[in-house]
Amino acid sequence: MAEISSAPVAGSHNSPEATGASDDGSNIRKAKPGKKRMILSLTALFSFILGLPFLLKSTEIYRSPLPFAAIDSLNDGLESNGLSFPYQFQVVLLGFGGELDGARARDFEVSISEQIRQSASSDLVFSVSVTVESGNGCFRSGSSKISCEWRCGAVGLSTLGQNLEDDVAVDEILRGALSCPGCVRKVYTAVVVNREEEVKVVVGKYRHSWISGKVTEAEAISMATQVFVDIFMNGGSVKGKGEFIPVGADGSVVLSFNLLHSDPNDWLYDWNFNRIHEALLAPIVEALSPIANISVESQVLYHTPTSAFSYWNEDLSSNVLSVKDLPFFVNSNEWHLDTSTAAAGRSKLLNFVVYIPSLKECPLIVRLPDGKVSSTNGFISPMWGGVVVWNPPTCNTTYEDTFHVRHAFPREELLKVFHVLVGQIRQLFGLQSSHLYESQLGISNFLPSERGFAEWELDTLFRQLTEFNLLSSASTLRSLSSLVQSLPRMIVMDEIGKQIKLSLEAAEVAQNNTANGLYDDSAATSREARTLAEDAFFHPSIMSLSYSSLEHYFAIYMPFFAPVLLHLLLAAVKELKRYKQEKAKYLRWLNQSKAT
Repeated sequence: MAEISSAPVAGSHNSPEATGASDDGSNIRKAKPGKKRMILSLTALFSFILGLPFLLKSTEIYRSPLPFAAIDSLNDGLESNGLSFPYQFQVVLLGFGGELDGARARDFEVSISEQIRQSASSDLVFSVSVTVESGNGCFRSGSSKISCEWRCGAVGLSTLGQNLEDDVAVDEILRGALSCPGCVRKVYTAVVVNREEEVKVVVGKYRHSWISGKVTEAEAISMATQVFVDIFMNGGSVKGKGEFIPVGADGSVVLSFNLLHSDPNDWLYDWNFNRIHEALLAPIVEALSPIANISVESQVLYHTPTSAFSYWNEDLSSNVLSVKDLPFFVNSNEWHLDTSTAAAGRSKLLNFVVYIPSLKECPLIVRLPDGKVSSTNGFISPMWGGVVVWNPPTCNTTYEDTFHVRHAFPREELLKVFHVLVGQIRQLFGLQSSHLYESQLGISNFLPSERGFAEWELDTLFRQLTEFNLLSSASTLRSLSSLVQSLPRMIVMDEIGKQIKLSLEAAEVAQNNTANGLYDDSAATSREARTLAEDAFFHPSIMSLSYSSLEHYFAIYMPFFAPVLLHLLLAAVKELKRYKQEKAKYLRWLNQSKAT
């Protein structure tokens, strides 16, 4: 039995000779261990690892390259240096006797420059030219070369003297004398006419003013400097008065004019808005075109009572609306004014309401805090619009045959109302509602413009808007840059990158226009820079699939790949360990064979 059980089967695969294992199954093997299993395990592992970059590439977030350095440069430049608007001032002295020559004109120039720096800023960029025209000749200071200089002999002293009582005529005479079709930089001129009469200071509707009366040379220089600083530089604004130009983020403004009937059962009125638009509003839209893309629309609404309460005043024989009740005048529940299709998106909508009260509250007047009755019978709401209360001529009638009849808005009354609305537009854009500026400026008269805004007022608005737009665009681009850099997996489309580059280019052009004194061009290009920056920041693609964090990324793909990777890694480690053990047995057998 022992012989049968101990005899191995010939050719058996389990024999020590076939497997390379030792006779006693211990720590040696006679055959070299195979690498097939180890190679297969490592191949599977490395194939999986090499495929990870392809997976990451196929799931990466596309990001258009953005000019982060240019954005930081724009912000740093505006924060450190700000915007410097150059000015050109010109003083013309007429009718002054004495020994006046070029040297004296240069002394006047130095004096004006020093006074401007004391009144404005020491780092202000400006140039001054003084022209003295008298019987001895015409002399210029000559230190500063400005465009559109006064042409000696263009206007005689006698011609001005004959028309000084007519401010409009003098304004047109000076416009012809100072016209310079080929000049692009703006020149502000103060003409001083020395004559025996009361001193009078008038600011025209263009870019010049004139001072007439008995003044000394020092007084003339001081008054001209005050006009330059207070009027032409600061736009007649009083320090400390906050101003904000209501322009939408997309550079557009919608002026919505509404005719509201509190109770149409009392009376019905309609207006010829197209005629008013052509006569009064179209020039304003054209004048403000560098500031904003302005569109105008109108509507007539009925059954629109006010939310404010008025009280009857026997002395005034009217229903009185006090100032404290004005915040409740606009009835947002009944006044459906936000129906504009043009004011979609980020456009700014300004509402202007002509309110016709009902019979029981007519006539309705607005009373000022000092107890006086408002001359315009209207008020403004900043960043919302304005309201004018119009009382029909039939307020006190009791004849029922006037009811339920559609009346045409009287033309003269309509013109008066829209002149008030134009004044409200001026107020909303940071200017005075009338040309009667603060008395502390010492100005006798401001000539109104047919366009609603004088040229020097438009220059002020252009400068204000340019500065606001550039600062706003720089801030928006910096916020977008910080957002993109803080979220490395945010989608940034090529269109966004293009808008950012175009915004930076427009901002650079606006700064160049500002340095060259092109106020209207700088306002237009700065508006474009702001619009492009806002479009890039609010691009729909940014927040639609905008952000997938790295943790979220791993949370999605780890359940699929982690188990496979773990098994492949364990198999590879196991095979490497087995191969090392078997190879060690084989080397031990070789050493024993050599020893015997």
